[in-house]
Amino acid sequence: MNTIRYIIQKEFKQIFRNKGMLPLIFVLPLIQLIILSNAATFEIKNIKVGYVDFDHSSTSDGLMDKFTASTYFQVKDQFPSQQLANSAMLNGDIDVIITIPSHFERDLLKEQKVNLGLQINAIDGAAAGVTNFYIQQVVSTYNNAIRAELIQGNLPSEMLPKNLLTIPSFWYNETLNYKTFMVPGILVLIVTMITLFLSGMNIVREKEIGTLEQINVTPIKKHQFIIGKLFPFVLIGLLLLTIGLVISKVIFSIPINGSILLMYGYTIIYILVILGIGLFISNFTDTQQQAMFISWFFVVIFILMSGLFTPIESMPKWAQVLTDFNPIKYFVEVMRMVMLKGSSFQDILPQIIKTSIYAILMNGLAVWSYKKTV
Repeated sequence: MNTIRYIIQKEFKQIFRNKGMLPLIFVLPLIQLIILSNAATFEIKNIKVGYVDFDHSSTSDGLMDKFTASTYFQVKDQFPSQQLANSAMLNGDIDVIITIPSHFERDLLKEQKVNLGLQINAIDGAAAGVTNFYIQQVVSTYNNAIRAELIQGNLPSEMLPKNLLTIPSFWYNETLNYKTFMVPGILVLIVTMITLFLSGMNIVREKEIGTLEQINVTPIKKHQFIIGKLFPFVLIGLLLLTIGLVISKVIFSIPINGSILLMYGYTIIYILVILGIGLFISNFTDTQQQAMFISWFFVVIFILMSGLFTPIESMPKWAQVLTDFNPIKYFVEVMRMVMLKGSSFQDILPQIIKTSIYAILMNGLAVWSYKKTV
């Protein structure tokens, strides 16, 4: 134990001796949390709408008033011709073109059916799909209002349709705030990146400055060396999580409905996985640049396939299978389950088991692959 304690003391001294490293460890991740939590959203707002009105009726004006009143749309211009509207979309001035045909009001009153022209800039396919949904909602609401007026004008009162009301109940995110969904995932991102990069470059730095050879000729055992290397970064990861949770509560008002101790317990297991991966990488690299590049390569793949930004259910079947080997996926699930749902130990037991197996495997490989001369 004394040997491990001395190695831990050495690691802390080495970390805090580098004054330029401290802001990178503690300040930049918190800036990332604040910025990414506000920027990383799938909500589409300020959709720029242009329209071509060939009818010029009160009904067509009423439809465009619905778009003007919506918080998701910015009705920019009315174009006298379809060609001018197309040119505006080509130049990026508008995102959507709504074409109201001639005799729009007459056909709607006479046949109760009319087709609207709709063109959406679909370079970003996901955003285009969301935009189309928003437009359909506005058109459907207006259509129902028009139909109600027609029915009231032509049918006796006993034949009027009764309104069907739905009263939604939103669980776990009552305000439908996207930050509530994203902030737990951003915390996972910060803890992962910092601990992986630090551990990945740690042994490599010892190689570069020549101290690794000195350690290798000492009677320090491999497992003592690895434990001494891991422990400081476990504490740093937990400290980052603590600061991140405080910021998420104070600034973003993210609820923490579950056990904080359960969250920290799982985080320790997860950090051991990431540190094992980092040390395993550092055992096979000779420079910090190599370690950084390889770590970044894997962390990008892990993050994109973790369900942090895109639902795993929307991925191809082969990708969904690969996510079962992604430790970040389990951490994202646990953070959202514990913070937002208040999940218990029993609820996250499958993730705990899988992550523990991953931790044993990766740290076993890290110890095995570390080459000690004596």
